[in-house]
Amino acid sequence: MNVLGISGSLRQGSYNTMALRAARKLAPAGINIDIADIADIAAIPLFNDDVRLAGEPAPVAELKAKVRAADAVLIVTPEYNFSIPGVLKNTLDWLSRPPEPPFAGKPVAIMGASPGPVGTARVQYDLRKVLVFLDAFTVNKPEVFISFAQNKFDAQGELTDEPTAKFITDLLLSLQKLATRLG
Repeated sequence: MNVLGISGSLRQGSYNTMALRAARKLAPAGINIDIADIADIAAIPLFNDDVRLAGEPAPVAELKAKVRAADAVLIVTPEYNFSIPGVLKNTLDWLSRPPEPPFAGKPVAIMGASPGPVGTARVQYDLRKVLVFLDAFTVNKPEVFISFAQNKFDAQGELTDEPTAKFITDLLLSLQKLATRLG
C-alpha cells in the first residue's frame, strides 16, 4: 500500500514532520509512506478562484496527482489557534476544487503532535469535518494525539517514546485495513 504523507507545518523543526518521518520508519510490512515535500506545499498560492479559473497552479496539480496516485493519505498536523493551520487548510481548499478532486473515496488517517497537553485533539476534529466534505474516508480509531511532543523526540528528531510508536503503528494498520475494505 502506497501512502502519501502530508505535514500541516512548514517549519523545519516541526514535531509533526518528525512524527511523519517516524511513521515512515514504523510502517509495517506492505506499507510505503512517501512524504509530500514541504517546499512544494509552501509553493501553493493562497486560494483564489480567479487564479484557479485561469489555470491550476503547477504545485496544486502535482499534489493532486500524488494524492490521486496514493492508495491512502496520512495527514500529520499541528493545531493553530484551536484549529487547522492556514497552510493545511489552504492546501485542502485547492485540492477540493475541480478538476478531479482527489480525496473522494480516499482512505485518510490523521495524527498530530503538540508541545501542549491536548496533543492536537481540536484540530483533528475540525479536520475530520473538512474531510467529510471532501468525501474522504477517515480512520476512526486509534486517535493519535502526541502531547508534550518536546519530550518524545530527541535532538535529531527521532521518536523516542515507545507508547507513541505503538499508537502510530496501530494507526497505520487501521489505515491499511480501511484501504483494503474500500478496495
